[in-house]
Amino acid sequence: QVQLVESGGGLVQAGGSLRLTCAASGRTFSNYAMGWFRQAPGKEREFVSAITWNGDRTYYTDSVKGRFIISRDNAKNSVYLQMNSLKPEDTAVFTCAAEERFDSYASTVATSYNAWGQGTQVTVSS
Repeated sequence: QVQLVESGGGLVQAGGSLRLTCAASGRTFSNYAMGWFRQAPGKEREFVSAITWNGDRTYYTDSVKGRFIISRDNAKNSVYLQMNSLKPEDTAVFTCAAEERFDSYASTVATSYNAWGQGTQVTVSS
């Protein structure tokens, strides 16, 4: 099973930027599509973004399109989420997840992912 550790969360003012990093270890990173999910207090976990094993396809939920960019570096066993123009409603715990698959797709459904990190808090102040 791949192990995942997120970093890069923090407190930022509205309009600011943060870059989240998810570092993977334990298995061949390029065997996995990767996703980012978030959960705000009192709300269900929601899909944010995903990327295929080689980065040729990316997926975003509508609320972050044009503001967030997902990328990966298989040589560094890492996936990134660049978050720009942050809004208070982006405040949540952001968690990365890994989905082992060998095609050119990535799921937007949490139940498809079989490895999860511990999460990193992102707080956006108004």
